[in-house]
Amino acid sequence: MNWSVSFEPLFSWTLLAAGLLPLALLIVLSLVLGRRGALLRLAALAALALALANPVLLDEERDPLKSVVAVVVDESQSQDIGNRADTTREAAEALQQRLQAFNQFEVRMVEAGRGDAADERTQTRLFDALSNALRDVPPSRVAGSIMITDGQVHDVPSNASGISGPLHALITGEEGERDRRIRFERAPRFGIVGQPMEMTYRVLDRAGETGSAEVEIYVNGELVSVDQAVIGQEMPFEITLPTGGRNIVELRTPVEEGEITDSNNRAVAQVDGIRENLRVLLVSGEPHSGERTWRNLLKSDASVDLVHFTILRPPEKQDGTPINELSLIAFPTRELFVEKINDFDLIIFDRYQHRDVLPILYYDYIAEYVQNGGALLIAAGPEFAGEQSIARTPLISALPALPNGQVLEQGFYPRVSDLGKRHPVTRALDGSNTEPPHWSRWFRIIGVDRPDGEAVMQGPDGRPLLLLARQGEGRVGMFLSDQGWLWARGYQGGGPYVSLYRRIAHWLMKEPELEEERLTADGQGMILDITRQTMADEAGTAVVTTPSGATRELPLVASEPGLFRATLETNEIGLYQVRNGDLTALAHVGPINAPEFADTVSTEEVLRSVAEESGGSVRRVTAGVTGANLPNIVPVRANASVASGRDWVGLRTTNDSVLKSVRRVPLFAGFLGLALLLLALGSMWYREGR
Repeated sequence: MNWSVSFEPLFSWTLLAAGLLPLALLIVLSLVLGRRGALLRLAALAALALALANPVLLDEERDPLKSVVAVVVDESQSQDIGNRADTTREAAEALQQRLQAFNQFEVRMVEAGRGDAADERTQTRLFDALSNALRDVPPSRVAGSIMITDGQVHDVPSNASGISGPLHALITGEEGERDRRIRFERAPRFGIVGQPMEMTYRVLDRAGETGSAEVEIYVNGELVSVDQAVIGQEMPFEITLPTGGRNIVELRTPVEEGEITDSNNRAVAQVDGIRENLRVLLVSGEPHSGERTWRNLLKSDASVDLVHFTILRPPEKQDGTPINELSLIAFPTRELFVEKINDFDLIIFDRYQHRDVLPILYYDYIAEYVQNGGALLIAAGPEFAGEQSIARTPLISALPALPNGQVLEQGFYPRVSDLGKRHPVTRALDGSNTEPPHWSRWFRIIGVDRPDGEAVMQGPDGRPLLLLARQGEGRVGMFLSDQGWLWARGYQGGGPYVSLYRRIAHWLMKEPELEEERLTADGQGMILDITRQTMADEAGTAVVTTPSGATRELPLVASEPGLFRATLETNEIGLYQVRNGDLTALAHVGPINAPEFADTVSTEEVLRSVAEESGGSVRRVTAGVTGANLPNIVPVRANASVASGRDWVGLRTTNDSVLKSVRRVPLFAGFLGLALLLLALGSMWYREGR
């Protein structure tokens, strides 16, 4: 029972003051002047004021509220090291049993570090979990909080001002643990393909550790060098990016005896390779309607440096004009096709015919250039079927087909072949999924015999229209029509010439994304996406090797012609290797070099400052937790300044309660109040009458 007095005035306090204050001043004046009956008047005024204020005696029935204790259990991946997980589980169970013995405490168990989001798995954010657990609890009801963790917490506040109640930390793991780790210090996000790029790293060990450590450097899974690193010092190294797009650079250092984990003996960096501007040589045999189509397209590509020559005055043209009066540039054949031929990534002959502009030997150089890894595209016109065709030169050894002398001139729809529907150059070409295709017709095609390579587009009667072939280490394309300009000019609605021409050029220049046989893997959050690009009807299964060394087989399912996919949801952060046949791919799932693995040695120092500032403590617990090595739980007053000792931790009890009922007893009501008021007024009247 809680007794208290409350006033419930019959009028507002303002009206009471306005009526009683003048009377009080008169009585005070009479007291000062010594008038008879002044004390009785004062008593009568007090009785009147008390009656108007209406005092009420309240009897409140209240139930005390429980104090809330938050127990935050660290379930992050670093807790899987050694016997930390067992220690954590046993400590949490024993602690929960002890707290349940106290009726004044409400226990809230919170598990943190195993969320679905990638960020929750890469950082131990115990204070976020603590804040969420106590979000609906007023600070006066918070008894305190207890964290069971290895001490590697990544959201520790700078001070304890936002923490209600004492914070106690129970640290798992053993004292004196050792863990060698490696990390990147400087890792650029981008690099030029084929050019050296400098990066730096550092190998760390126990404080004061000296000496050297062996470091293996891998690029896209291939060992490129082995360094001897000085422990604790920033070490530089150089790599050369082999391909455009994503490249994975990995550092590995051997596991030393006594290390608690090897998860941070590897560091990974993703570097996007950027190819220097591709150099393309375009040689047009003569001015024609489609000449500018190739030129404009290549000039619009920021990644291409174009050198374009058009033969305007062949040697056989003799009109008597003096050479010094011509405004034409001499064709630098020796410089282009002998001295600098290997500087070009692609050579395009656009309706070119042999007119003795190039010495016959130079065609042999071009064929050798292709065999050694160069790229050649023949954009054929009627000249290719004539007597001066470049197929009648030593270039014949590099061509995937030979002309048969036929030039078919009739309207037809270029169509993607069944093979072309799976080829990355022509797959999903805009307008190709309808019959007839949703693009304009062409009106000329050059006939060829014995085509070699892949006919990805066809003309009338299944005639090859676009041939793609490999010759030695190089590649050759043959476009057997010069009518592509009709698409560029918008004839009958035009067609997808930009994407088609660009894909042809970049396939010839070995763009990785356009390879027919390609395996890629990519980490999206905590999901591994696998894509297999193939010309085959089936792709089989993908074998995935996880960072821990476990393997899983995933069936690759067709998503569209030539593309097969698989998805793996995982809770393990790190580098995954995917294998399908002879192809392999690497992908990192989760944030690279996550803080969770940057330092895995258990420590008391990270939480010590904020815990002691809150009035709590930090101490270790060991494996085989029993009542003897867990601290005792002691309830302390809400205003207690000390909440921990050598073998105990204190939790504050709250004074808060909830009101169940109230009983009211008016003190100046009924006959008693009336009698007191009449007695006071009668006494005053009696005194005044004498």
